[in-house]
Amino acid sequence: MDFKLHNKNLLRKLDDIKYDTQENIERANQSIITCRNLLNTFKKEIIKQGFKSINEEIFFFKNIKQIPLNQLIYYSEIRSFEIQFPRADINKQRKHVKKKLSKLNRFFLYNMDFAHYIESKHTHLDEQYFTRDYFDNLPITSSKFYFQDPDFCTPYDMLLGKLTAYNNFISYLQNRLINSKNPKINSKLKVTNEVELQWTSTKTDLTELIYALHHNRVINNGKSDIKEIASALERVLHFDIGDCYKTFAEIKTRKMSRTKFLDDLSEGLTTYINNSEE
Repeated sequence: MDFKLHNKNLLRKLDDIKYDTQENIERANQSIITCRNLLNTFKKEIIKQGFKSINEEIFFFKNIKQIPLNQLIYYSEIRSFEIQFPRADINKQRKHVKKKLSKLNRFFLYNMDFAHYIESKHTHLDEQYFTRDYFDNLPITSSKFYFQDPDFCTPYDMLLGKLTAYNNFISYLQNRLINSKNPKINSKLKVTNEVELQWTSTKTDLTELIYALHHNRVINNGKSDIKEIASALERVLHFDIGDCYKTFAEIKTRKMSRTKFLDDLSEGLTTYINNSEE
């Protein structure tokens, strides 16, 4: 089985769900089902085929399984949070977000040694942490998952999934907190969106811009994905960009400049600045 291809397809499906589903709980529900389905597929394959070596087993549980696992945890947290989120009182909303952030901070404090091990890219304990042979020898620290299948889990693969998912969930909560602190922002955005802005250049040019914004991490500190940025710009600029992934693949095949539009923008601005100083 091509695990990497399955993970790549999963991320594409999750992007499609984000793009097609506006309501947070429904988006989380669909994403959870999608991640669970892939994990079940992986589980059947692992039980059937096994691993050729310890290194292969470590790589699977430390890297491959982590893609659907941390996404499952992330969307499960979002779903739980949104179901309990107060609907009317802004002060209660802010209190709810802060309480959740405090709980996450305690989680990272409690697991700081393991987090340091992962962040430092250590590997000397990988066999104990990410192979099934040690499943009964090390304590399981993931309190929400009371039963884990010993044929498809290691002592710390769930904890690693939580570390990644909770980091992303913190960004989600921080955005929630910002919106609750600045209720005027939403009303200003609504007024702005009523202005008829129209993208009058090409799909290729807009794709260049989207990828530049994403990979330079200038929107939501790099947490927003390509599809989210594309969707937002489509709405604001009243323009159908189509399949930006396909367009970007075509951009990469250019023989001349691969950033022609961005180069033109830079040159145009430089010319304007020079002319304004004369």
